[in-house]
Amino acid sequence: MLSGLEVRQRDVVGTVPEAPHLSPLLRRIVAARGINKAEKLSLSLADLPAFTLPDEAKAVSLLLQSLQQNEAIVIVGDYDADGATATALLYRALTAFGFSRVSYFVPDRFVYGYGLSPAIVRAVHEQGPVDLIITVDNGITSVEGVALAQAQGVKVLVTDHHLPGTQLPTAEALVNPRLEPHRPGQHLAGVGVVFYLLAALRRELRAQGHPGGEVNISQWLDLVAVGTVADVVRLDHINRILVEQGLRRIRSGNTLPGIKALLTVAGREPQQLCAQDLGFVVAPRLNAAGRLSDMAQGIRCLLADSEAQAREDAEALDAINRQRRHIEQGMREEALAQVERWQQQQLPAVACLYESHWHEGVVGIVAARVREAIHRPVFAFAPAQQAGLVKGSGRSIKGLHLKDLLERVAALRPGLLQAFGGHAMAAGVTLPKTALSEFSHALQVAMAEVATEALFQPIIETDGELQENEINLALAEEVRFAFPWGTGFEPPTFDGEFEVLNHRVVGEKHLKLTLGLPRRSGVVDAIYFNPPEAYLSGGFHRIYGVYRLEVNEWQNRRNVQLLFEYLQPR
Repeated sequence: MLSGLEVRQRDVVGTVPEAPHLSPLLRRIVAARGINKAEKLSLSLADLPAFTLPDEAKAVSLLLQSLQQNEAIVIVGDYDADGATATALLYRALTAFGFSRVSYFVPDRFVYGYGLSPAIVRAVHEQGPVDLIITVDNGITSVEGVALAQAQGVKVLVTDHHLPGTQLPTAEALVNPRLEPHRPGQHLAGVGVVFYLLAALRRELRAQGHPGGEVNISQWLDLVAVGTVADVVRLDHINRILVEQGLRRIRSGNTLPGIKALLTVAGREPQQLCAQDLGFVVAPRLNAAGRLSDMAQGIRCLLADSEAQAREDAEALDAINRQRRHIEQGMREEALAQVERWQQQQLPAVACLYESHWHEGVVGIVAARVREAIHRPVFAFAPAQQAGLVKGSGRSIKGLHLKDLLERVAALRPGLLQAFGGHAMAAGVTLPKTALSEFSHALQVAMAEVATEALFQPIIETDGELQENEINLALAEEVRFAFPWGTGFEPPTFDGEFEVLNHRVVGEKHLKLTLGLPRRSGVVDAIYFNPPEAYLSGGFHRIYGVYRLEVNEWQNRRNVQLLFEYLQPR
């Protein structure tokens, strides 16, 4: 659906780093991502930056007191993959350190919503004795929930990575790097914050001669890698090291049974795993539990110690994910049909979509898919559990801060939004169903205040054109394994024009191509997933496109393949 797309080559920022272990092409690619110092290319755990988190000393003291007094600790996690991995990491580490009364509570998103709400505090109390609640990947805005817990004599330790609100909860410790923006660690996921806190606790245990000080927390870096990639946080130097070290554990087979099982049910070989696989294979299966069912299923998988139990949990998660994909496909098709009707006239600056039968747990994915198709901010809504309310999830485009847009809507229409939150690229909102039209109108008004023509110009950045002799398996493997690529450290993409020698449709809706490399008297395979329907019939002999250099495995054979992200017949 995108029109007026501009393909732009990335510029090298500063100098190309001295890195003899990388090919000249890879050196230029990382320089185009602002990396021009060799030390920033290191992925060694020894080079992981050390720093102190806000309230770190208070949190460690609180945990040591709980250990000494054998207190009952309840971990309250979020219902996504970051929250699940953070919960599993904290549970495994605390029990290994010698904490004997640790449990976890994962809220049902459809019953409790997000964060440490008063309802969750009451539910935790009903579950059994509790002296200390530790939040992971949530809690920094849970003012009322923290207050209720403390009124009931329960201490609260908040670990989070989300932006704080105007009022902070009165927890005994608030461990969140975003509270002090000058500190390192601003892009840590929730699981990364937990990892750094555990490292601080381990140092203190070791200093005191406690046996827990000998526990090696790097054994759980596979969990950190999954949660970091799944939460789509910026892969700065800290996160690149955390993810790479986790990937190395998985590739070596030294990973948790649950992660191994999730890869097995997805048909992926751990030895060839890259960061994108964590995002497209492992994370969706964990997230599906939180979207359609209960994230406790995902945490059980990550906490399983036997391969048999892990496989059983992974197969259940895989089944839920297939159900999620089926639901998503129908919702996406209906959403795009709405957009096509708009395009016959004029697309709104912000798309606001709703169907009465849509599933609340899948609207975020649908908003993301539509956003990709039209390069507009998109909100998708579904009926909430509470009668008369709808819940929506929004996805933004580069240059537009979505939570700020909602703040402006709240100012324009006081009382319209029952609840909202989020960050620059994603946000959630709850409002009365009868207010949907008013909300959509307020969105357009707020958007008109900040929108520019350039904001709606879709741009794909590439690393330029490859020479034919560079389209080879060795370079594809170097690109795949040199770094963990992701948000803020985008995977290399290239553009070019090719002769089409053959094409066929695979999987009903994907375009498989054989492209000519005349200077080498050779050919290269290519694939374009979910192309416009008109492309499936072929009829074109040359194409121009933007692609990634990939390694394709089929029947124990490995070859280079071009994975097109954008394609235009010539």
